Amino acid sequence: MKGTFRSLARFNYRVWAAGALVSNVGTWMQRTAQDWLVLTHLTQENATAVGIVMSLQFGPQLVLLPLTGYAADHFDRRKVLMVTQSAMGLLALGLGLLTLLGVAQLWHVYGFALLLGIVSAFDAPARQTFVSELVGEADLSNAVALNSTSFNAARMVGPAVAGALIASVGTGWVFIINAASYVAVIGSLMLLRLHELNRREGPARSRGGLAAGFRYVWNRPDLKVVLFMLFLIGTFGLNFPIFISTMSVTVFRADASEYGVLSSAMAIGSVTGALMAAMRGQPHVARLVAAAAAFGIGCTLAALMPNAWLFGAALVLIGVAAQTFTTSTNSVVQLTTEPGMRGRVMAILLAILLGATPFGAPVVGWVADRFGPRWALGVGAASGIAAALVGALYLRRARRDAAAGRESPAASATERS
Repeated sequence: MKGTFRSLARFNYRVWAAGALVSNVGTWMQRTAQDWLVLTHLTQENATAVGIVMSLQFGPQLVLLPLTGYAADHFDRRKVLMVTQSAMGLLALGLGLLTLLGVAQLWHVYGFALLLGIVSAFDAPARQTFVSELVGEADLSNAVALNSTSFNAARMVGPAVAGALIASVGTGWVFIINAASYVAVIGSLMLLRLHELNRREGPARSRGGLAAGFRYVWNRPDLKVVLFMLFLIGTFGLNFPIFISTMSVTVFRADASEYGVLSSAMAIGSVTGALMAAMRGQPHVARLVAAAAAFGIGCTLAALMPNAWLFGAALVLIGVAAQTFTTSTNSVVQLTTEPGMRGRVMAILLAILLGATPFGAPVVGWVADRFGPRWALGVGAASGIAAALVGALYLRRARRDAAAGRESPAASATERS
Protein backbone atom coordinates (compact mmCIF):
# COMPACT_ATOMS: atom_id res chain seq x y z
CA MET A 1 0.00 0.00 0.00
CA LYS A 2 3.01 2.27 -0.25
CA GLY A 3 2.85 5.24 -2.57
CA THR A 4 -0.41 6.22 -4.19
CA PHE A 5 -2.73 4.11 -1.98
CA ARG A 6 -0.76 4.13 1.27
CA SER A 7 -3.62 5.55 3.38
CA LEU A 8 -5.64 2.39 2.67
CA ALA A 9 -3.19 0.46 4.85
CA ARG A 10 -5.08 1.89 7.84
CA PHE A 11 -8.24 0.01 8.89
CA ASN A 12 -10.23 3.11 9.79
CA TYR A 13 -9.53 4.81 6.49
CA ARG A 14 -10.43 1.66 4.51
CA VAL A 15 -13.79 1.38 6.27
CA TRP A 16 -14.54 5.09 5.86
CA ALA A 17 -13.51 5.08 2.19
CA ALA A 18 -15.74 2.10 1.40
CA GLY A 19 -18.82 3.68 2.96
CA ALA A 20 -18.09 7.06 1.41
CA LEU A 21 -17.73 5.56 -2.07
CA VAL A 22 -21.23 4.04 -1.95
CA SER A 23 -22.72 7.27 -0.64
CA ASN A 24 -20.87 9.35 -3.22
CA VAL A 25 -22.35 7.30 -6.06
CA GLY A 26 -25.81 8.03 -4.67
CA THR A 27 -25.00 11.72 -4.29
CA TRP A 28 -23.96 12.07 -7.94
CA MET A 29 -27.06 10.15 -9.03
CA GLN A 30 -29.23 12.65 -7.15
CA ARG A 31 -27.40 15.70 -8.50
CA THR A 32 -27.88 14.48 -12.05
CA ALA A 33 -31.55 13.63 -11.51
CA GLN A 34 -32.23 16.92 -9.74
CA ASP A 35 -30.77 19.04 -12.54
CA TRP A 36 -32.62 17.00 -15.15
CA LEU A 37 -35.91 17.31 -13.22
CA VAL A 38 -35.59 21.10 -13.00
CA LEU A 39 -34.38 21.64 -16.56
CA THR A 40 -36.76 19.35 -18.45
CA HIS A 41 -39.84 18.73 -16.26
CA LEU A 42 -40.37 21.65 -13.90
CA THR A 43 -39.22 24.42 -16.29
CA GLN A 44 -38.82 25.00 -20.01
CA GLU A 45 -35.06 24.41 -20.17
CA ASN A 46 -34.43 27.29 -17.75
CA ALA A 47 -30.75 27.40 -16.80
CA THR A 48 -31.41 30.23 -14.35
CA ALA A 49 -33.61 27.87 -12.30
CA VAL A 50 -30.74 25.37 -12.12
CA GLY A 51 -28.51 28.22 -10.94
CA ILE A 52 -31.03 29.14 -8.21
CA VAL A 53 -31.09 25.53 -6.99
CA MET A 54 -27.30 25.60 -6.76
CA SER A 55 -27.42 28.93 -4.92
CA LEU A 56 -29.86 27.60 -2.33
CA GLN A 57 -27.88 24.40 -1.90
CA PHE A 58 -24.52 26.08 -1.42
CA GLY A 59 -25.48 29.49 0.00
CA PRO A 60 -25.68 28.29 3.63
CA GLN A 61 -21.92 27.67 3.49
CA LEU A 62 -21.52 31.44 3.70
CA VAL A 63 -24.44 32.33 5.97
CA LEU A 64 -23.62 29.69 8.60
CA LEU A 65 -19.86 30.13 8.45
CA PRO A 66 -19.60 31.46 12.05
CA LEU A 67 -21.14 28.21 13.32
CA THR A 68 -19.86 25.49 11.02
CA GLY A 69 -16.14 25.99 11.54
CA TYR A 70 -16.65 26.31 15.30
CA ALA A 71 -18.58 23.02 15.34
CA ALA A 72 -15.82 21.22 13.42
CA ASP A 73 -13.18 22.44 15.89
CA HIS A 74 -15.10 21.94 19.14
CA PHE A 75 -17.35 18.90 18.76
CA ASP A 76 -16.72 15.21 18.12
CA ARG A 77 -16.47 15.14 14.33
CA ARG A 78 -17.59 11.52 14.08
CA LYS A 79 -20.82 12.30 15.93
CA VAL A 80 -21.39 15.44 13.87
CA LEU A 81 -21.07 13.37 10.71
CA MET A 82 -23.51 10.73 11.93
CA VAL A 83 -26.14 13.43 12.49
CA THR A 84 -25.56 15.26 9.21
CA GLN A 85 -25.38 12.14 7.05
CA SER A 86 -28.63 10.85 8.58
CA ALA A 87 -30.35 14.17 7.89
CA MET A 88 -29.19 14.22 4.26
CA GLY A 89 -30.54 10.72 3.77
CA LEU A 90 -33.96 11.76 5.08
CA LEU A 91 -34.03 14.81 2.78
CA ALA A 92 -33.27 12.63 -0.25
CA LEU A 93 -36.07 10.29 0.81
CA GLY A 94 -38.53 13.18 1.13
CA LEU A 95 -37.80 14.60 -2.32
CA GLY A 96 -37.98 11.11 -3.80
CA LEU A 97 -41.42 10.46 -2.35
CA LEU A 98 -42.76 13.78 -3.64
CA THR A 99 -41.44 13.02 -7.11
CA LEU A 100 -42.81 9.47 -7.16
CA LEU A 101 -46.23 10.73 -6.09
CA GLY A 102 -46.19 13.18 -8.99
CA VAL A 103 -46.67 16.26 -6.82
CA ALA A 104 -43.14 17.70 -6.93
CA GLN A 105 -43.02 21.36 -7.93
CA LEU A 106 -40.15 23.76 -8.49
CA TRP A 107 -40.58 25.37 -5.06
CA HIS A 108 -40.29 21.91 -3.48
CA VAL A 109 -36.89 21.43 -5.12
CA TYR A 110 -35.87 24.91 -3.95
CA GLY A 111 -36.91 24.07 -0.38
CA PHE A 112 -35.11 20.73 -0.27
CA ALA A 113 -32.01 22.32 -1.82
CA LEU A 114 -31.96 24.94 0.96
CA LEU A 115 -32.39 22.35 3.73
CA LEU A 116 -29.69 20.18 2.19
CA GLY A 117 -27.43 23.22 2.02
CA ILE A 118 -27.92 23.93 5.73
CA VAL A 119 -27.06 20.37 6.71
CA SER A 120 -24.12 20.21 4.28
CA ALA A 121 -22.70 23.43 5.72
CA PHE A 122 -22.08 21.57 9.00
CA ASP A 123 -21.12 18.31 7.30
CA ALA A 124 -18.43 19.58 4.95
CA PRO A 125 -15.82 21.07 7.35
CA ALA A 126 -16.29 18.19 9.81
CA ARG A 127 -15.88 15.63 7.00
CA GLN A 128 -12.82 17.33 5.51
CA THR A 129 -10.99 17.68 8.82
CA PHE A 130 -12.06 14.21 10.02
CA VAL A 131 -9.55 12.78 7.54
CA SER A 132 -6.68 13.85 9.82
CA GLU A 133 -8.20 11.75 12.61
CA LEU A 134 -8.31 8.72 10.32
CA VAL A 135 -4.72 8.83 9.03
CA GLY A 136 -2.72 11.43 10.96
CA GLU A 137 -0.59 14.25 9.63
CA ALA A 138 1.96 12.12 7.74
CA ASP A 139 -0.53 10.72 5.24
CA LEU A 140 -3.00 13.62 5.23
CA SER A 141 -2.17 14.87 1.74
CA ASN A 142 -2.45 11.35 0.33
CA ALA A 143 -5.78 10.72 2.09
CA VAL A 144 -7.22 14.01 0.81
CA ALA A 145 -6.29 13.02 -2.73
CA LEU A 146 -7.76 9.52 -2.32
CA ASN A 147 -10.98 11.06 -0.97
CA SER A 148 -11.17 13.12 -4.14
CA THR A 149 -10.48 10.00 -6.20
CA SER A 150 -13.39 8.23 -4.52
CA PHE A 151 -15.68 11.21 -4.98
CA ASN A 152 -14.88 11.47 -8.65
CA ALA A 153 -14.90 7.73 -9.28
CA ALA A 154 -18.47 7.93 -8.04
CA ARG A 155 -18.91 10.84 -10.42
CA MET A 156 -18.07 8.53 -13.32
CA VAL A 157 -20.62 5.93 -12.25
CA GLY A 158 -23.40 8.00 -10.66
CA PRO A 159 -24.48 10.24 -13.56
CA ALA A 160 -24.42 7.39 -16.08
CA VAL A 161 -26.50 5.17 -13.79
CA ALA A 162 -28.84 8.08 -13.06
CA GLY A 163 -29.32 8.75 -16.77
CA ALA A 164 -30.26 5.11 -17.38
CA LEU A 165 -32.64 5.08 -14.41
CA ILE A 166 -34.28 8.37 -15.39
CA ALA A 167 -34.94 6.98 -18.87
CA SER A 168 -36.35 3.70 -17.54
CA VAL A 169 -38.11 4.35 -14.19
CA GLY A 170 -38.01 8.13 -13.69
CA THR A 171 -36.21 10.58 -11.41
CA GLY A 172 -38.06 9.71 -8.19
CA TRP A 173 -36.38 6.33 -7.78
CA VAL A 174 -32.97 7.94 -8.20
CA PHE A 175 -33.63 10.05 -5.08
CA ILE A 176 -34.82 6.99 -3.16
CA ILE A 177 -31.68 5.04 -4.05
CA ASN A 178 -29.53 7.96 -2.90
CA ALA A 179 -31.37 7.98 0.42
CA ALA A 180 -30.54 4.29 0.88
CA SER A 181 -26.87 4.90 0.05
CA TYR A 182 -26.41 6.93 3.25
CA VAL A 183 -26.75 3.69 5.23
CA ALA A 184 -23.27 2.75 3.99
CA VAL A 185 -21.47 5.83 5.28
CA ILE A 186 -23.36 5.83 8.60
CA GLY A 187 -22.47 2.15 9.01
CA SER A 188 -18.80 2.89 8.31
CA LEU A 189 -18.77 5.55 11.04
CA MET A 190 -20.19 3.03 13.51
CA LEU A 191 -17.57 0.39 12.58
CA LEU A 192 -14.51 2.61 13.13
CA ARG A 193 -11.99 1.57 15.78
CA LEU A 194 -12.29 4.56 18.08
CA HIS A 195 -9.04 3.84 19.92
CA GLU A 196 -7.12 4.17 16.63
CA LEU A 197 -8.45 7.64 15.81
CA ASN A 198 -5.91 10.46 15.99
CA ARG A 199 -8.11 12.58 18.20
CA ARG A 200 -7.27 15.98 19.59
CA GLU A 201 -6.85 16.20 23.34
CA GLY A 202 -10.11 17.90 24.13
CA PRO A 203 -11.75 20.71 22.17
CA ALA A 204 -9.73 23.49 20.65
CA ARG A 205 -9.20 26.31 23.12
CA SER A 206 -8.13 29.11 20.83
CA ARG A 207 -10.12 32.27 21.38
CA GLY A 208 -11.95 34.45 18.93
CA GLY A 209 -14.07 31.89 17.10
CA LEU A 210 -14.42 32.59 13.41
CA ALA A 211 -12.82 36.03 13.79
CA ALA A 212 -9.63 34.28 14.88
CA GLY A 213 -9.80 32.17 11.73
CA PHE A 214 -10.07 35.25 9.53
CA ARG A 215 -7.18 36.95 11.38
CA TYR A 216 -5.10 33.83 10.91
CA VAL A 217 -5.75 33.79 7.16
CA TRP A 218 -5.17 37.54 6.85
CA ASN A 219 -1.69 37.16 8.36
CA ARG A 220 -0.81 34.37 5.91
CA PRO A 221 -0.06 35.79 2.42
CA ASP A 222 0.05 32.31 0.90
CA LEU A 223 -3.40 31.41 2.22
CA LYS A 224 -4.86 34.72 1.04
CA VAL A 225 -3.62 34.13 -2.51
CA VAL A 226 -4.71 30.49 -2.58
CA LEU A 227 -8.18 31.31 -1.28
CA PHE A 228 -8.61 34.21 -3.73
CA MET A 229 -7.68 31.93 -6.62
CA LEU A 230 -10.25 29.47 -5.30
CA PHE A 231 -12.85 32.25 -5.11
CA LEU A 232 -12.39 33.12 -8.78
CA ILE A 233 -12.65 29.56 -10.06
CA GLY A 234 -15.25 28.47 -7.50
CA THR A 235 -17.55 31.40 -8.28
CA PHE A 236 -17.44 31.45 -12.08
CA GLY A 237 -15.78 28.20 -13.13
CA LEU A 238 -17.07 25.28 -11.06
CA ASN A 239 -20.63 25.52 -12.32
CA PHE A 240 -20.61 22.17 -14.11
CA PRO A 241 -24.32 21.37 -13.62
CA ILE A 242 -25.11 24.47 -15.67
CA PHE A 243 -22.35 23.98 -18.25
CA ILE A 244 -23.05 20.32 -18.96
CA SER A 245 -26.85 20.37 -18.71
CA THR A 246 -27.30 23.41 -20.96
CA MET A 247 -24.78 22.24 -23.56
CA SER A 248 -26.41 18.79 -23.56
CA VAL A 249 -30.02 19.95 -23.80
CA THR A 250 -29.93 23.18 -25.81
CA VAL A 251 -26.84 22.75 -28.03
CA PHE A 252 -26.50 19.01 -28.68
CA ARG A 253 -30.15 18.02 -28.00
CA ALA A 254 -29.01 15.01 -25.99
CA ASP A 255 -31.37 12.70 -24.09
CA ALA A 256 -31.06 11.75 -20.40
CA SER A 257 -28.68 8.84 -21.05
CA GLU A 258 -26.32 10.96 -23.17
CA TYR A 259 -26.42 13.70 -20.53
CA GLY A 260 -25.37 11.16 -17.90
CA VAL A 261 -22.50 9.95 -20.08
CA LEU A 262 -21.24 13.52 -20.60
CA SER A 263 -21.32 14.12 -16.83
CA SER A 264 -19.34 10.93 -16.35
CA ALA A 265 -16.81 12.00 -19.01
CA MET A 266 -15.61 14.90 -16.89
CA ALA A 267 -15.38 12.55 -13.92
CA ILE A 268 -12.83 10.47 -15.82
CA GLY A 269 -10.57 13.50 -15.85
CA SER A 270 -11.37 14.25 -12.22
CA VAL A 271 -10.32 10.76 -11.10
CA THR A 272 -7.13 11.08 -13.13
CA GLY A 273 -6.37 14.43 -11.53
CA ALA A 274 -7.02 13.08 -8.03
CA LEU A 275 -4.76 10.05 -8.56
CA MET A 276 -2.03 12.28 -9.94
CA ALA A 277 -2.30 14.40 -6.77
CA ALA A 278 -2.06 11.25 -4.61
CA MET A 279 1.15 10.20 -6.37
CA ARG A 280 2.85 13.57 -5.99
CA GLY A 281 4.63 14.94 -2.96
CA GLN A 282 3.56 17.99 -0.98
CA PRO A 283 1.50 20.47 -3.04
CA HIS A 284 2.68 24.02 -3.71
CA VAL A 285 1.35 27.25 -5.19
CA ALA A 286 3.09 26.72 -8.55
CA ARG A 287 0.98 23.60 -9.09
CA LEU A 288 -2.17 25.64 -8.47
CA VAL A 289 -1.11 28.18 -11.10
CA ALA A 290 -0.57 25.46 -13.72
CA ALA A 291 -3.89 23.79 -12.87
CA ALA A 292 -5.79 27.09 -13.05
CA ALA A 293 -4.32 27.88 -16.47
CA ALA A 294 -5.17 24.39 -17.73
CA PHE A 295 -8.73 24.84 -16.45
CA GLY A 296 -9.11 28.07 -18.42
CA ILE A 297 -7.78 26.42 -21.59
CA GLY A 298 -10.07 23.41 -21.11
CA CYS A 299 -13.19 25.58 -20.77
CA THR A 300 -12.20 27.49 -23.90
CA LEU A 301 -11.85 24.28 -25.88
CA ALA A 302 -15.17 22.94 -24.55
CA ALA A 303 -16.96 26.11 -25.62
CA LEU A 304 -15.68 25.67 -29.19
CA MET A 305 -16.46 21.96 -29.64
CA PRO A 306 -18.84 21.23 -32.56
CA ASN A 307 -20.37 17.99 -31.26
CA ALA A 308 -21.09 16.10 -28.04
CA TRP A 309 -18.21 13.62 -28.40
CA LEU A 310 -15.53 16.29 -28.73
CA PHE A 311 -17.24 18.25 -25.96
CA GLY A 312 -16.91 15.15 -23.76
CA ALA A 313 -13.20 14.93 -24.59
CA ALA A 314 -12.73 18.55 -23.51
CA LEU A 315 -14.58 17.77 -20.28
CA VAL A 316 -11.90 15.18 -19.46
CA LEU A 317 -9.22 17.90 -19.60
CA ILE A 318 -11.39 20.21 -17.48
CA GLY A 319 -11.83 17.41 -14.94
CA VAL A 320 -8.09 16.83 -14.61
CA ALA A 321 -7.39 20.53 -14.16
CA ALA A 322 -10.26 21.24 -11.77
CA GLN A 323 -9.49 18.25 -9.57
CA THR A 324 -5.77 19.00 -9.46
CA PHE A 325 -6.57 22.56 -8.44
CA THR A 326 -9.17 21.80 -5.75
CA THR A 327 -7.34 18.81 -4.26
CA SER A 328 -4.04 20.68 -4.08
CA THR A 329 -5.77 23.70 -2.55
CA ASN A 330 -7.32 21.50 0.14
CA SER A 331 -3.95 19.90 0.95
CA VAL A 332 -2.04 23.20 0.99
CA VAL A 333 -4.51 24.74 3.41
CA GLN A 334 -4.76 21.73 5.75
CA LEU A 335 -1.03 20.98 5.86
CA THR A 336 0.04 24.58 6.49
CA THR A 337 -2.66 25.44 9.06
CA GLU A 338 -2.22 24.89 12.79
CA PRO A 339 -4.35 21.94 14.02
CA GLY A 340 -6.30 24.12 16.46
CA MET A 341 -7.35 26.46 13.63
CA ARG A 342 -7.89 23.84 10.95
CA GLY A 343 -11.66 23.47 11.31
CA ARG A 344 -12.29 27.21 11.03
CA VAL A 345 -9.87 27.75 8.17
CA MET A 346 -11.36 24.78 6.31
CA ALA A 347 -14.83 26.21 6.92
CA ILE A 348 -13.63 29.45 5.27
CA LEU A 349 -12.20 27.45 2.36
CA LEU A 350 -15.43 25.49 1.91
CA ALA A 351 -17.52 28.63 2.22
CA ILE A 352 -15.49 30.11 -0.64
CA LEU A 353 -15.58 26.91 -2.71
CA LEU A 354 -19.28 26.16 -2.22
CA GLY A 355 -20.67 29.41 -0.86
CA ALA A 356 -19.46 31.42 -3.85
CA THR A 357 -21.96 29.49 -5.96
CA PRO A 358 -24.92 31.73 -4.96
CA PHE A 359 -23.09 34.61 -6.62
CA GLY A 360 -21.70 32.82 -9.65
CA ALA A 361 -24.35 30.23 -10.56
CA PRO A 362 -27.18 32.71 -11.29
CA VAL A 363 -24.79 34.88 -13.31
CA VAL A 364 -23.53 31.92 -15.33
CA GLY A 365 -27.11 30.66 -15.74
CA TRP A 366 -28.22 34.09 -16.99
CA VAL A 367 -25.34 34.20 -19.47
CA ALA A 368 -26.36 30.74 -20.73
CA ASP A 369 -29.98 31.85 -21.15
CA ARG A 370 -29.19 35.24 -22.68
CA PHE A 371 -26.16 34.53 -24.87
CA GLY A 372 -25.96 30.73 -25.01
CA PRO A 373 -24.13 27.94 -23.13
CA ARG A 374 -20.91 28.47 -25.07
CA TRP A 375 -20.59 32.00 -23.66
CA ALA A 376 -21.26 30.63 -20.17
CA LEU A 377 -18.26 28.33 -20.62
CA GLY A 378 -16.33 31.43 -21.68
CA VAL A 379 -16.99 32.88 -18.23
CA GLY A 380 -15.49 29.74 -16.72
CA ALA A 381 -12.46 30.04 -18.97
CA ALA A 382 -11.89 33.64 -17.89
CA SER A 383 -12.01 32.62 -14.22
CA GLY A 384 -9.24 30.06 -14.72
CA ILE A 385 -6.95 32.45 -16.58
CA ALA A 386 -7.54 35.20 -13.98
CA ALA A 387 -6.73 32.82 -11.11
CA ALA A 388 -3.53 31.71 -12.85
CA LEU A 389 -2.44 35.33 -13.25
CA VAL A 390 -3.07 36.04 -9.55
CA GLY A 391 -0.95 33.06 -8.53
CA ALA A 392 1.81 33.87 -11.02
CA LEU A 393 2.10 37.43 -9.71
CA TYR A 394 2.39 36.10 -6.15
CA LEU A 395 5.14 33.65 -7.13
CA ARG A 396 6.99 36.37 -9.04
CA ARG A 397 7.01 38.58 -5.97
CA ALA A 398 8.16 35.74 -3.73
CA ARG A 399 11.02 34.83 -6.05
CA ARG A 400 12.07 38.47 -6.46
CA ASP A 401 12.24 38.86 -2.69
CA ALA A 402 14.22 35.63 -2.38
CA ALA A 403 16.66 36.77 -5.05
CA ALA A 404 17.12 40.07 -3.23
CA GLY A 405 18.16 38.10 -0.16
CA ARG A 406 15.45 39.41 2.12
CA GLU A 407 12.78 37.52 4.05
CA SER A 408 9.32 38.55 3.00
CA PRO A 409 5.88 37.22 3.89
CA ALA A 410 5.50 35.97 0.32
CA ALA A 411 8.83 34.17 0.32
CA SER A 412 8.32 32.50 3.68
CA ALA A 413 4.80 31.48 2.71
CA THR A 414 6.06 29.88 -0.49
CA GLU A 415 8.52 27.80 1.51
CA ARG A 416 5.72 26.62 3.82
CA SER A 417 3.49 25.61 0.92
